[in-house]
Amino acid sequence: MAGGAAPPAALLRAINALLLQRRYRAALAVLKGFRNGAVYGAKIRAPHALVMTFLFRSGSLREKLKAIAQATYTHSRNLAYFVFTYKGLMALQSRLQGKKIPFHSFFAACIGGWLVFGENNPINSQIIMYLLSRILFGLSRLAVEKGYIPQPRQDPFPLVAALVWGTVLWLFEYHRQTLQPSLQASMTYLYDDSNVWHDISDFLIYNKKPESK
Repeated sequence: MAGGAAPPAALLRAINALLLQRRYRAALAVLKGFRNGAVYGAKIRAPHALVMTFLFRSGSLREKLKAIAQATYTHSRNLAYFVFTYKGLMALQSRLQGKKIPFHSFFAACIGGWLVFGENNPINSQIIMYLLSRILFGLSRLAVEKGYIPQPRQDPFPLVAALVWGTVLWLFEYHRQTLQPSLQASMTYLYDDSNVWHDISDFLIYNKKPESK
């Protein structure tokens, strides 16, 4: 038994030794980035897909579970591919130029974004919109830090919140086709479905009366 356990233990030691080799660090970081992208994509997409599918999607249980699995796989795969591409290009540029400069990050991410997230589908659309909102906040803060715009005397967040909600509800009420489908579904549930009921069952217990079989 002890002799049979030696090869796996020796293999594990060899792998750990390889992982600590500095010469392979950049390549190994690319591989771990792929791993982390896949895991993180699955962790954040699976719960979201589960909730949105069972709240708003019709169909059998099998169809719903298939949709959840497909959305989770797509998000996980795309994020893994992007991190792999980004870190690989960052390592390549740094090796070619002998140092890391800010443009490397922008260029590598642009290439990765084009290759991985360039297809206009629901998953990619949600990710891009998520990033866009944070970019706008980040650039606004950066503009203040660099002195391009003056430091606000009062917290501008209440005004931003008012404008965001005012704009999105105006779009929903009068131009809802311009909004992303999942946002349309959420707002329909909140603002349209709450206008319809027939008795206490679909006023308080259900959103809509269950279909009689």
